[in-house]
Amino acid sequence: MKKIANRKKPENKGFIDIYGVHSVKAALNNNKRKHQKLILSKSHRSLINHNIQQSVSEIIELSNREMFKLFGSENTHQGLVLTTSNLIQPSLDEILNESKNKNNEVVVMLDQVTDPNNIGSIIRSSSLFNCKSIIVSKDNSPEITPSMTKAASGALEIVNYIKVTNLFRTIEKFKKNNFWVYGLDNNIKNFHNNFEIPKKCLFVFGSEGKGLRQLTRKKCDRIISIPIKSNSEFIIESLNISNACSIILYEHYKKYN
Repeated sequence: MKKIANRKKPENKGFIDIYGVHSVKAALNNNKRKHQKLILSKSHRSLINHNIQQSVSEIIELSNREMFKLFGSENTHQGLVLTTSNLIQPSLDEILNESKNKNNEVVVMLDQVTDPNNIGSIIRSSSLFNCKSIIVSKDNSPEITPSMTKAASGALEIVNYIKVTNLFRTIEKFKKNNFWVYGLDNNIKNFHNNFEIPKKCLFVFGSEGKGLRQLTRKKCDRIISIPIKSNSEFIIESLNISNACSIILYEHYKKYN
């Protein structure tokens, strides 16, 4: 296998880099992608088989030192970097049309959540708790990045990441399609006691620190929170958003799946 001296960017706009063992293996197994280039360290040589040789246009083996020079520490890339095509995401209307034939469904909306690692972790949890779609705003959310794909650990192959122009109008569309809309807010302590989780629900999470925007809060049918025991001495007052999302999705999953 030949080596390269300098890292080249993906040849066109429709391709992204995916880092990490689980994420790269999952992408390689997805026949909806077109694989342009696979760069791997010698320790992953056994990964290469006939199918991968047929599906990837270019395979490059590098030493650990060369991998570090191009991509940083092994903790970042785990010895595997795949340049592959973006997945075509369904439209919001397609998602809502499919939901009409379902008795229960859960969707996550992120209101100005910008950290790719958190979003990747949310996507990973979503794949495990039967949530098929994440809704974000076009203007205030990141594109799919290598760090997001690594944190998602392969889940981006099965969970939609859908960008919409206007979250408020999107919430209205979900309501018209028989979804309840629940916003998460740390100041309300009634998650387990005062209501039932609906079969069809859109859960809306705000950014860490700022939380839900006021207009988003007003659009929700109910504002809920997860009961926690905060620690004022060490200023531990809230859950990481990806952890909070996992708890909420689990509550829906255990009830309806």
